[in-house]
Amino acid sequence: MNLFAKMNQQANIWVKDMMAALGTKDGHKALHALRAGLQALRDRLSVDQAAQLSAQLPLIIRGMFFEGWDPSSTPMRIRHRTEFLALVREKYAPREDLAAEDIMRSLFRVLDRHIAAGEVGHLMVTLPEDLTAIIGGRDLAENLDA
Repeated sequence: MNLFAKMNQQANIWVKDMMAALGTKDGHKALHALRAGLQALRDRLSVDQAAQLSAQLPLIIRGMFFEGWDPSSTPMRIRHRTEFLALVREKYAPREDLAAEDIMRSLFRVLDRHIAAGEVGHLMVTLPEDLTAIIGGRDLAENLDA
């Protein structure tokens, strides 16, 4: 398998996992949601945290993560769920066929599956507390202690 095929295969696994988490067969919807959720999360992270997360992403997904990023404006000072979900909706536009809560809940399930143990908990700590309650089920909340 050539290098580009392998990179594409890794990205496809993430998109398929996002499709499963969202309960959709629409790969474009899942890809757009994955991008929107990752970029909203990225904008809430410090530069160091964003770099640490990106190192665990497949190369193609990492490209989406960094697309359009202005590190001088991060981390964004978002303290409430409504502000963060508005950012997710902004990143998901012009699409409106998924709720921002569903995007983030699904994204964290995909991240939990693919990134280093305990990292999901570290990411959740950076989010507004009232948001973690809706995106983190019991399985994700356990990572907060890891």
